Amino acid sequence: MQEHERLKAMMEDGIALRRHIAVEMAPSVLQAIGLCEGALRRGGKLFFCGNGGSAADAQHLATELLVRLRSCVERPSWPAIALTLDPAALTAGGNDFGFEQVFARPLSGLGRAGDVLFGITTSGRSANVIKALQVARSMGIATVGFLGGDGGAAAALCDVPLIVPSVETARVQEAHITLGHAILELLEDRLMRT
Repeated sequence: MQEHERLKAMMEDGIALRRHIAVEMAPSVLQAIGLCEGALRRGGKLFFCGNGGSAADAQHLATELLVRLRSCVERPSWPAIALTLDPAALTAGGNDFGFEQVFARPLSGLGRAGDVLFGITTSGRSANVIKALQVARSMGIATVGFLGGDGGAAAALCDVPLIVPSVETARVQEAHITLGHAILELLEDRLMRT
């Protein structure tokens, strides 16, 4: 396949996934927004975790809430924490408790019932994200999954599993950040109305 055809195929795959999200996943996306709105209105926090590119997405989305998403919207900072941000905590947790615990351990200290955790994993099989989802469930923290493929083991641990139906990591990650931006923009609209 020539590069031009390959490029076109990549873009078409991404467009198809966005259409799927807009049509098939809309009720679940709105449910996730409702969980976030409820948590923030009650004084709760949003948490994000993932590995590799998904760790970067976790940081990106948390920052959109802490700082701002749209420069045209004047609003307060909202409490969001990327559990991927602190290298000291990550390495200490990995060393002392194992890599599987690097998100669950800090979540157990920072999280409270009524908060929301976004677990981001393109395969749905990341052991440390799964462990964080388990801990969240045990603490009364709502769980939203940005997942790929068939959702893997993570899907069953999510109150709202948002499963991008692709096994292409790049396409799944592109869809995840698109989903994240859509959720945060609509959340911002809701919170700014009142």
